[in-house]
Amino acid sequence: MIRVLLADDQAMVRTGFGMIIGAQSDMTVVGEAADGVAAVELARRLRPDVVLLDIRMPRLDGLEALRLLAGPGVADPVRVVVVTTFDLDEYVHTALSNGACGFLLKDSGPALLVEAVRAAVSGDALISPSITVRLLEHLSSPTPAYDDAGLSPRELDVVKLVARGLTNAEIAARLFIAVGTVKTHLASVQMKLPARNRVEIAAWAWERRLVA
Repeated sequence: MIRVLLADDQAMVRTGFGMIIGAQSDMTVVGEAADGVAAVELARRLRPDVVLLDIRMPRLDGLEALRLLAGPGVADPVRVVVVTTFDLDEYVHTALSNGACGFLLKDSGPALLVEAVRAAVSGDALISPSITVRLLEHLSSPTPAYDDAGLSPRELDVVKLVARGLTNAEIAARLFIAVGTVKTHLASVQMKLPARNRVEIAAWAWERRLVA
């Protein structure tokens, strides 16, 4: 079972998310938090597979809670998917920098929410399409000095497809290689950049305008 922790200051939102997660045969809600402090404490104690985390919460906002759970320097980071009403660029960039495994808007719908949880568990990452478009536009200028970070041509191919939001299976089909080979390339890419997850790989590609 995929163990999910819900962190949102609105009880109705937690109830709604709980119903969506509970309806999945392989998922279960292991805890709920109404503020950032409780979210961090529960996540550290329960060690859920995924935390669904709101941004604007009392006592400790979601971005700071995210940094404590998955940010740079965290020895054993928790997989966190940010789910919020607010899609401000500042929030998105801070969330990605602090180790988020996904960023969704609350109106994305049940299917995308479930997909984001599964993606986080499998090492993928899902970002709401509308946010991805804005990220591409925001990160497209100015153009930094090109640096391939020592990536091979095939690794760059994989990185570009990751930045477009393709899954490992879709990348494998596009490049006519095995899924296991894609995972091997991604592991190598993460070491060379360095990047902790697919979101950071995608951000690196966007910043260097590798995605048209």
